[in-house]
Amino acid sequence: MSKTVPVGVSARHIHLTQEHIEALFGQGYQLTEFKPLSQPGQFAANETVAVVGPKGEFAKVRILGPARPASQLEISRTDSFAIGVKAPVRESGSIDGTPGITVKGPAGEVELQEGVIVAARHIHFHTSDADQWGIKDKELLKVRLGGERGLVLENVIARVSDNFALDMHIDTDEANAAGAKTGDTAEIVE
Repeated sequence: MSKTVPVGVSARHIHLTQEHIEALFGQGYQLTEFKPLSQPGQFAANETVAVVGPKGEFAKVRILGPARPASQLEISRTDSFAIGVKAPVRESGSIDGTPGITVKGPAGEVELQEGVIVAARHIHFHTSDADQWGIKDKELLKVRLGGERGLVLENVIARVSDNFALDMHIDTDEANAAGAKTGDTAEIVE
């Protein structure tokens, strides 16, 4: 049985706490939805912020909602060179000991002391999909991306939850290397 999963290419984006949203946009501010994302309840917000590093700045970084328990900027390795931040590859939410960044919004700015990462490639599995394929949470998988520049990605983290929908997330560097785009499919080859 072929184990194919949809691919989602994740461009640079930021997750913010409600406290940081209000510091950047004003007291009581709530994010507004631009479009839904593949994971239930998640959305790309209309709002963007600037992020400033030691070497450069990205003027319009999309906020993903809803608000999170910790603020976190997810960038590609190429992005990290451009702004001068040595972002480690980490699983989302694992930000202890990571570098910080300045975030600027229309009503103020926030100095994040930590939270800049290159997101580890991963596949979200609903529990039923993982059970059907015999895949365990945090298991490291090998995944083939087809196409003209096809390649096999190793160390793809399985993330299993009843709250997830099946979707593989790679960053723009990985997608560009493989010639892949959102909506393509990949095959788990173990």
